[in-house]
Amino acid sequence: MTTKAIEQRLRRKQRVRVRVLGTSERPRMTVFRSNKHIYVQVVDDSRSVSLAAVSTLTKEVKAKLEGQDKTGEAKVIGAAIANACKSAGITKVVFDRNGYAYHGRISALAAAAREAGLEF
Repeated sequence: MTTKAIEQRLRRKQRVRVRVLGTSERPRMTVFRSNKHIYVQVVDDSRSVSLAAVSTLTKEVKAKLEGQDKTGEAKVIGAAIANACKSAGITKVVFDRNGYAYHGRISALAAAAREAGLEF
C-alpha cells in the first residue's frame, strides 16, 4: 500500500471507531490484515481487555492453513475466532473491519464467523 492509501484507511478507521464500541455484553471483533497474515481479536473496550484472539500464526490454526489461498485462510480464521468466542461464552459481537473495504478476505472472514454461530 502506498502512504496515501494507508492514511486513507486510518482516517476511515478513526471515523468508524467513534461509533463502534465493544461492551461486556457485545464486544468488538476487530480485524487486521497484512500482506501475509490476518489477525482477529475480540476486545471489551469498557475494560480494555482482549477476550479472544486468533491469527494465521496461531499454532492450533496453522496446520489447517496448508494449501489455502489468502481468502481460504480468512475463512479458517473466521471459524476459529467463532469457536474461541464460544469457548469464552461470547455469542454476539460488533464487527470492526478496521477501515478495510468489506470484500475479499474481510467478507470471507465475516461470513465464516457467522456460519460458525457468531452473531453480528
